Amino acid sequence: MLVNISEIKVKKRVRKDLGDLDALKDSLRRYGLLNPITIDNKNRLIAGERRLEAAKLLGWTNINAVVVNNISAVTKLELELEENNQRKEFTDAELLEGYKRLERLRNPSIFRKILNAIVRFFEWIFEGIANLLKKK
Repeated sequence: MLVNISEIKVKKRVRKDLGDLDALKDSLRRYGLLNPITIDNKNRLIAGERRLEAAKLLGWTNINAVVVNNISAVTKLELELEENNQRKEFTDAELLEGYKRLERLRNPSIFRKILNAIVRFFEWIFEGIANLLKKK
């Protein structure tokens, strides 16, 4: 659900230090909001304060949110803790492998470019044959 940022209320939070938001702002600017924030039915923030603050810094007026209705204060706090505690960072090896794969995709070798062109050519041929067969 798209929510007006100015209507979101941020009450007492467990996290006191939001940290450096520059990387998160860059991510939001480049890719948009990948995971919505979580609010209750009175627009009180439950989870996603860093995303919300980064969106504000970017000048956004609206943000996607999941609305959770009729939950207790205990459940709200559990959700805040759960979202921030259950993340698992990449290991150094996983991160290195991911960036190596990204680099290969961004800068494919000449062999890979030729192979991709051949694959696209045969896909085009087979799609044409399939369309001809459908018409019969």
